[in-house]
Amino acid sequence: MRTAGKIRVLVVDDSAFNRRTIIKILEAVPQVEIVGYAVDGEDGLRKVYDLKPDLITLDLEMPKIDGFTFLRIVMQNRPTPVIVISSQGEDENVFKALELGAFEFVAKPTARSDAQLFNIRDDLVHKVLAALRADMDKISLRSEGLLKAQPRDPLRRSALRPDVRTGYPQGLVLIGSSTGGPPAVQSVLSQIPGNTPLMFAVSQHMPAEFTRAFAERLDRYCDLEVCEAKTGDLFKPGRVLVAPGGKNLLFRRGASGLVAHLADPDPAQRYVPSVDAMFLSAVQVCDQRLIAVVLTGMGNDGAAGVKAIKGHGGRAIAEAEDSCVVFGMPKEAIATGMIDAVVALDGIGAEILRHPT
Repeated sequence: MRTAGKIRVLVVDDSAFNRRTIIKILEAVPQVEIVGYAVDGEDGLRKVYDLKPDLITLDLEMPKIDGFTFLRIVMQNRPTPVIVISSQGEDENVFKALELGAFEFVAKPTARSDAQLFNIRDDLVHKVLAALRADMDKISLRSEGLLKAQPRDPLRRSALRPDVRTGYPQGLVLIGSSTGGPPAVQSVLSQIPGNTPLMFAVSQHMPAEFTRAFAERLDRYCDLEVCEAKTGDLFKPGRVLVAPGGKNLLFRRGASGLVAHLADPDPAQRYVPSVDAMFLSAVQVCDQRLIAVVLTGMGNDGAAGVKAIKGHGGRAIAEAEDSCVVFGMPKEAIATGMIDAVVALDGIGAEILRHPT
């Protein structure tokens, strides 16, 4: 992946309408050069080898060679960042694509109109530019980890009960992530035993159509109970509430304890669900011990919130550069001087559990 100059993009999509629109969006970006397009997976593979692009946009449903086979071949022979352009009905397919090594994905509007498809412009451009900072070796390692992951035993969770031993860490863990985040969040949560007295909230920058499938996937692969948050949902030990796409996950005090409150983002907020909004709301409402975790992603979402968490007496953990797909959000959080521990991804679960109250 080149670190200077323009990023060379190959567009692979069997829809002429989608190809034209994606090309039109990216041609307007000064840092991008469209080096070609392909009409199916077979054509795409030929052009990957002939044109040697820096990045590929990929439709998963294509004739001759489908997107999954295309991904397997590319990742085995010429690893290249791939952004999947996926429709709402393909939410499970998106996470399968991430397993196979896709870098990121963008939701494709279902309506076939210029206005609808151009709604993806900001998200697509942001992720294409993030790819400039991506490390394919780390993407490949993360993909290998996902492929090796095994669904939890359904009987195991029912046998687990919160461990409330004196001195065992208790409180609320707040996890924020962006580009490269879904596999990172899965890795962290899979390191936590289901009988933990900790409660969890997750804000992952992700389109609204995909966060439910994301939460359902986490629930299948973790001992913790994971679900997409709804207003009024109760936080409790061993439960993870995931912010829905397009909403901010905030906190309120309820009769039975801490509950989720979903709010529309401020128009000025660039990243949604907002990690900063989640961190700041926790500080204002929660009397529990707070642990903030900032994982891979581009931008600075979470940095302001980390300062507030520390001011509240909480702890803050950032993912180390060595494991980050994009070392943006953790770098900005570290730059605040408020991070207690900088830890590689495979050690973050232990770091969360290591410090009792």
